[in-house]
Amino acid sequence: MINKRSFVRGASASVHNKARPVAKFSRPSSSHSTKPSFSSSSVRPVRKFGSGKPTLSSGRGRFSNNSRSRKNGGGKKRFGGERIDFSRFIKKGQYIEEKPYVSKHTFVDFPFNDQVQKNIARKGFTNPRPIQDQAIPSVIKGFDVFGMANTGTGKTAAFLLPLIEKVFKTKGQNKRETVLIMAPTRELALQIDSDFRELAFGLGIFSVSCVGGLPIMKQIGEIKRGVSFVVGTPGRLRDLIERKVLDLSTCHSVVLDEADRMLDMGFRDDMVFILAKAPKENRQTLFFSATLSPEVKKLTTEFLKDPVFISVISGETAKNIDQDVVRTKSKEEKLEKLHEILKTDGSNKVLIFREMKHSVDTLTKELSHLGFKVGCIHGDKRSRERIRTLELFKKDQISILIATDVAARGLDIPDVTHVINYDIPQTYDTYVHRIGRTGRSGKKGIALTFV
Repeated sequence: MINKRSFVRGASASVHNKARPVAKFSRPSSSHSTKPSFSSSSVRPVRKFGSGKPTLSSGRGRFSNNSRSRKNGGGKKRFGGERIDFSRFIKKGQYIEEKPYVSKHTFVDFPFNDQVQKNIARKGFTNPRPIQDQAIPSVIKGFDVFGMANTGTGKTAAFLLPLIEKVFKTKGQNKRETVLIMAPTRELALQIDSDFRELAFGLGIFSVSCVGGLPIMKQIGEIKRGVSFVVGTPGRLRDLIERKVLDLSTCHSVVLDEADRMLDMGFRDDMVFILAKAPKENRQTLFFSATLSPEVKKLTTEFLKDPVFISVISGETAKNIDQDVVRTKSKEEKLEKLHEILKTDGSNKVLIFREMKHSVDTLTKELSHLGFKVGCIHGDKRSRERIRTLELFKKDQISILIATDVAARGLDIPDVTHVINYDIPQTYDTYVHRIGRTGRSGKKGIALTFV
């Protein structure tokens, strides 16, 4: 546990890769050509990418057919996002088996009722993970908490378990307790609601997931029937408040999960509006985030009272992920190389990221025509279709999922072997969260970025 004063100075350690010199470009003299070409001094002949399996090239860019990878990260990207040195996409996984975290508590040590303990055992939980071990005692005591942890580290159970116990203790009393949980995406909100139903099984406590794309009248009906947990995205939650359906006057527990992502997605005004509707007095507010940006810090100052700061950040990117780049010169070559990667042994469960929704659809059709079992999700897909596709991917009924950044944060998808950035992400922070979908739970992972 970190005290408030010392936390802000060292909340998140970042890993810095030394920038390498960038290859010089020269443009052809023809005024009709717009494609840059490499000067002859910067190009050496190398073996072309063959039709067989991709080969490892001693950390110089696994699928390289261009000599830039021998000297540097292959240039920088600056269009619509921050300037990123491509060398930051190349890092050999260390495959160091992490020592098991020695928790101070077991789940039995926590004052949960017998049914909750049975639900914990049914989920297969044994010893708490770091964020759970450190956050649960503070949440139980009623403190505001700001928790920083890498994605996929068990944050959901860290706030759900103590809040379920808190609500269960007030069940049957005149005092009505409502818990509000905000999440940046429909998928994450629905996943939290699913986790709640498993952990609160048999307690007679009910929830509603309020997300766009699903029938609002059904959500209104569930709220009117009475629920203790409201889980949703900021836009839909605000809509329900403005319709005077969702009353937060009895909401004394608020959780913002992936708070930094909600700010990135432009939900700040909605978040502030919703928080203002919950009582300021006797309210417990929990923020969970993977980063401490100035905007997030400002929100914590505004809405958290003397919070307990907890950080279990383990580094910028997972140590057991092999990160490399794939160099291409044309759309045809790009698809050809992707095809070869997907055919290699070990490419069992692949998550591919694209920047644009229409690009997701296009690549899905192309890979489907090539015979791959592929699905896709993005913001224009109906919620039910997105939920169904995610379930198919989780259950290995499709082996490839193509998505925009709706799948980059918070989602717990087991056993992803490869993350492929078919388009370069807008920011390095987005890259970090994208590749965090693989190499989870101590397993090896591969992250490839097309440049």
